[in-house]
Amino acid sequence: MLTMEEALRQAGKPPFAAGNIVKGTIIEIGAKEALVDIGYKSEGVIPASEFEDLKAVKVGDQIDVLIEKLEDKEGMVVLSKEKAEFKQNWERILTICNEGGTIAGKVKAVVKGGLLVNIGVEAFLPSSHIDVVVSRNLAQYVGNTYQFKVVKINQERQNIVLSRRELIEQERAERRQKLLTEMTPGDIRKGTVKNLTDFGAFIDLNGIDGLLHITDMSWGRIGHPSEMLKVGQDIDVVVLDINRERERISLGLKQKLTNPWDTIEEKYPVGAKVKGRVVSLVPYGAFVEVEPGVEGLVHITEFSWTKRVARPSDMLKTDQEIEAVVLGINREEQKISLGLRQLEANPWDQAQEKYPAGTRVKGKIRNLTSYGAFIELEEGIDGMIHVSDMSWTRKINHPSEMVKKGDEVEAVVLEVDKANQRIAVGMKQLAADPWEGIDQIYKVGDLVTGDVTKLASFGAFVGLQHDIDGLVHISQISEERIDKIKNVLKVGQEITARVIKIDRSDRRIGLSIKAANYSTEQLKAEQAILDALKPGEDLVALQHAFDAADEAKQEESQ
Repeated sequence: MLTMEEALRQAGKPPFAAGNIVKGTIIEIGAKEALVDIGYKSEGVIPASEFEDLKAVKVGDQIDVLIEKLEDKEGMVVLSKEKAEFKQNWERILTICNEGGTIAGKVKAVVKGGLLVNIGVEAFLPSSHIDVVVSRNLAQYVGNTYQFKVVKINQERQNIVLSRRELIEQERAERRQKLLTEMTPGDIRKGTVKNLTDFGAFIDLNGIDGLLHITDMSWGRIGHPSEMLKVGQDIDVVVLDINRERERISLGLKQKLTNPWDTIEEKYPVGAKVKGRVVSLVPYGAFVEVEPGVEGLVHITEFSWTKRVARPSDMLKTDQEIEAVVLGINREEQKISLGLRQLEANPWDQAQEKYPAGTRVKGKIRNLTSYGAFIELEEGIDGMIHVSDMSWTRKINHPSEMVKKGDEVEAVVLEVDKANQRIAVGMKQLAADPWEGIDQIYKVGDLVTGDVTKLASFGAFVGLQHDIDGLVHISQISEERIDKIKNVLKVGQEITARVIKIDRSDRRIGLSIKAANYSTEQLKAEQAILDALKPGEDLVALQHAFDAADEAKQEESQ
C-alpha cells in the first residue's frame, strides 16, 4: 500500500518535506490566524502577522507556504507564508543579479547608515548610494518605490546591498552622451542652477553640468554670481563652447542680449556729457557705470583742474550719481575714458593773461621741496620759486634758508607754462641785482666791516652790506700761520678787512684781515702774489677756496 507522500510524488506534486514550498488552501480564518490545508494528513496554521491584511483574505484562497516541520507536538504541520515568499524572492533576486538586471523595491524605514528596502526580501541601501547628492532628511524616502541595482549579495547570510545612485548615474551618463551629441554652440538650453562659486555657476542641463562663468553672466560688472542667481533657479542659457572629449560645456547669459559695446561710439561720442553711477573706487580713479554693461574710468588726474586729489574717495563715494565728459573710447578693449574737470572751465586757460611775465604777486608759501618753494597765487594755482631765484647774492641750498611754510611773500612772475600747468616766479627779481653795480659798491683796496657768519676749515664767511658775503681765506687772517681758524675767529664776531679780489662772473669777493693795515705798496704786492697763484697751491687761491666752500655747503645740506 502506497504512503501519501508516494502517492503525491506519483501524481506529480512536490513531496512533503521540510524546506519545500507547496500550495495550500485557506479553509478557516480566525481572529489571529488562518488554517491552511496543503493536502497532507494534517493542516497548518499561518499567524495573522504574516499577512499584510488578514481581513482581505477569504476561505478558498490559495497561497504558497513553506513547510518548516511536518509535525509539531500537536501533530499539525508547521507552515510559513513569509518564508515561502522570502525563498521565492531570494531565488528570483539571485537570477536578476546573475543577469545584471534591476529590481523595484519600497523603502520601509530609516536605519543606521541608510535605508531598509523591501524588494521581496529586506535589503540595505547605504546613505552614499541613495542619490548623487544625498539629502540629510532620509525620512523623505520612506514609503516611496524606486528602481535599484543590487551591488552586493551574501548568500550565506542572505544579505543584499542595493544602490540607487548607480542607476541615476547611469541614466545621467546616457543623457549626457545624448546631449553632447545633440548640442551645438549657439543653442539656447533650459537649466537649473546647481551650485554657485566665486568664479561662476554650475548649471544642470538635465543630464550634464555646464559652467556659466561670472564674466559671461552680464555685460556689466558683477562682484559675485549670487548677485544674479540662486541655487535651484531655472534659467535659459546659451551654449558657447563644447569639449566633447572632456565633457565640458561653457555657457553664457549675457549673449542672449545685444552687446552694448557694438554701438558705443554712436551712443557716447567724445566730448559728450554722460550720467552714471560710481561702482568702484581704486587708487588711480573711479569706475562709473553709464549703462548696464558699460563702465568708464575717471582717472584721478581728471578729477580737478586745480585741486591735488590724493584719493578718489576725497571727492567721490560708491553708488554716487555723477555727470562726466567722454574723453576717449576704445571699443576693442571695451574702455571709456571720462573726465570730471572738463565740466568746468580750465583756469589755466586764463593764467597767461592773468599772470603775464613781470607781474608782481603775493601769496602764502604752501609747500617746500629740495629745489624750491610753492606759493599759492589762487585756489588751485601755485607758482614755484626755484632756489636759484631766491637771492642775487647768497647761494641757497634749501628754500628753508629763506622762507618757511605759511609765510606771506611777494614775488615776480617769470614764466607761464600752460601746457605743463606751471608758473615760475622769483623773489630776487623784486630788487636790482647788486652785482650789476658792484664796482660802485666795492673796490679792491676798500676797508670793509662785517660779521663772521660761518666758519670753515679753509676760512671764514663775512656778511657785508647789500646781503653780499665775502670770504677770508685762512691764509689771509694773520701773518702768522694759523692751524685752526676757530682759535682766532668766532661766528658773530665783527671784523675789519680789506677787499683784495672781486670776481664779478662768479659773484665772489675775497677779503683779507691781515691786509687791513697794509700800505698801498704792500697791498699791490699781495694782490700780485694772489693773482699769480694757481688753484691747488696751498689752497690760498680764492677760486679754489670758494669752490671748497660750495662743496662744503652742499655736503651739509645732504
